[in-house]
Amino acid sequence: MRVRTWLAASAVLLTAGCAAERPPVAVPAAEPVAVPADAASSGGACRLLDFAVIAKHTGGKFDVAAAVDKGDTHTCVVRTEQALLPELTLTVTDTSIDASGFSMDVLPRGAKKVTKLGKIAYRRTLPKSGKVGPAAEVGWLATEGRVATLRWTYPPATASAQADKLATKLIDLAKALDTRKL
Repeated sequence: MRVRTWLAASAVLLTAGCAAERPPVAVPAAEPVAVPADAASSGGACRLLDFAVIAKHTGGKFDVAAAVDKGDTHTCVVRTEQALLPELTLTVTDTSIDASGFSMDVLPRGAKKVTKLGKIAYRRTLPKSGKVGPAAEVGWLATEGRVATLRWTYPPATASAQADKLATKLIDLAKALDTRKL
């Protein structure tokens, strides 16, 4: 029995080594696959944004993000690859001011107060200016000592009423952001 097993094993080993080598099969190169990156991959204040969350709350679809950090201020701008406008800008700055300081120093004249967003918040619509259209802006004093603003700037041909409508959607987006994650 041992002899038969040894002979069978030897035969297998001998025939395996005698097989002719085959040339490698050429496989055509696959087309590169574009993997969509999320806004958070840009770092800075972009870590707080997600393209899907922006679309859910505002209806706007973006696919490019860029971040800048300077001192205690973190900024993120999101756009589409095909156009400069519209764009959404998020700015978050560490601060030591309180709600009364925010009201006196940050709250713009004519802005409407917003409830249930941070310690104190506002919304406003900015008119067309130069080569940009109207803008909707929401600003708030977050509970952890940060001032944050979201601004959506439209192309020049956009009506101001559209920016005013969007301001309420920006409030919803602002409520979805967690500025503690910076």
